[in-house]
Amino acid sequence: MTDVILAIDQGTTGSTIALMDTAGHLVASVNHEFPQIFPEPGWVEHNTESIWQSILKGIAAIFADGAYKPGNVVAIGITNQRETAVLWDAQTGEALHNAIVWQCRRTTGVCEDLKAAGHEALIRERSGLVLDPYFSATKFKWLLDNAPGAQQLLAQGRLRAGTIDAYLMWRLSNGKVHKTDVSNASRTSLMALNTLDWDDELLSLFGVPREILPEICPSSGRLAVTEAVPGLPDGLPVSGVAGDQQSALFGQACFEPGDAKCTFGTGSFILMNAGDSPVRSGSGLLSTLAWQLEGQSPVYALEGGAFVCGAAVQWLRDQLGIIEHAADIEALAASVEDAGGVEFVPALTGLGAPYWAPEARGTLTGLTRGSGRGEIARATLDAMAMQNVDILVAMEADIGRAMTSLRVDGGAAINNLLMQLQADYLDRPIMRPEVIETTVAGACFLAGLGEGVWASLSDVSQVWRSDREFSVTLPDEARQHRRALWQTAVAKTLHQ
Repeated sequence: MTDVILAIDQGTTGSTIALMDTAGHLVASVNHEFPQIFPEPGWVEHNTESIWQSILKGIAAIFADGAYKPGNVVAIGITNQRETAVLWDAQTGEALHNAIVWQCRRTTGVCEDLKAAGHEALIRERSGLVLDPYFSATKFKWLLDNAPGAQQLLAQGRLRAGTIDAYLMWRLSNGKVHKTDVSNASRTSLMALNTLDWDDELLSLFGVPREILPEICPSSGRLAVTEAVPGLPDGLPVSGVAGDQQSALFGQACFEPGDAKCTFGTGSFILMNAGDSPVRSGSGLLSTLAWQLEGQSPVYALEGGAFVCGAAVQWLRDQLGIIEHAADIEALAASVEDAGGVEFVPALTGLGAPYWAPEARGTLTGLTRGSGRGEIARATLDAMAMQNVDILVAMEADIGRAMTSLRVDGGAAINNLLMQLQADYLDRPIMRPEVIETTVAGACFLAGLGEGVWASLSDVSQVWRSDREFSVTLPDEARQHRRALWQTAVAKTLHQ
């Protein structure tokens, strides 16, 4: 029977276990959800044992039909929700408190205090990140101050802290390994982009002791081996690890500077390969680590996103009742030739990159007596594509290089009209992969490289397959006119 790579895709609402064969085909996939915990408004937590059990259930289920057996697994890859923070006892392996999820805003006050003290520029310069409760550092500090027994265990040398990848490697190795990869470490605000090591000044600012943090390692290479994991043999190598968005970039085979991917989710998540040195953005984009292969220089990325993408379609469905199902928007938008002058700027939770206007509110302009459901639906798809154009144009300016194409994934990537609009407004071909689960693909590719399943990035590029390419069809003059109309609408949104 064929060899397979097992991927653990530990997400925000559930854990996916998947198998990929050495030809790059996704041959099996199962998902188990776990509870979301909201102890106070704006607070979000996960029970770490619930996360672990969801993974064990997935491992059992993936082999239940006998098509593949645990003995067929040659490597394990991990991809994970980023920035979520865990504190645990090194002796028992038990978490001291629920994990603090990336969405949680409980440390807003800490960030405001650091800004008021004038530390924001240093944090941005060293880590590449803005000062925000989104990132892990203030979450670790909150857990150190509030988790029962944390200070006693710290004094005894028994305290461990990490993001979800580090916690999973600890559990998979039966407590033998305390490691994280560069992509996840770069999301903590504690790692210096230039050194790929924990930064003493940042550690001091956030009040996080170095000794509780994991060793920072490359994203590919043997990081751990399994021990006492129900459903898996001992000694299986964990050979690939990356945060979910970086894993998607790798899974899309974006291996050259200027290569970019966009994940169409609730929001848009866009990463662009920035090459072998950090790029400081002039547009407020994040500078982050993409990945590092064993024995090679790190690869950096620029990251930005629009807060509302698929959520705009949900708003049409749930608040306006224009459509019954999210998938209905494609046919409705295609029922008209264009938006008829209607412009929708979906700043329903403010505007993200490159505008960074959290106080902005959505606008719907250009309405006439002839405007109907079709025009509003078309304007929504236009907006989803146009806001990505704004981000990608800013990224190209930051790295001083034009990209050749954009690779897409996520739920809305199945919308053919949206993909065509994206190609036309961006003036770049859009490539949709055969394996749409790109986070899983990235984890498998990294693990496979780590164990020699594939010898090089060139081999992985051969494995990556396009499902469909959307070529540019809009004349340049029409595109420039369309972009100008969008910019006018954004200006109205920013100055309302």
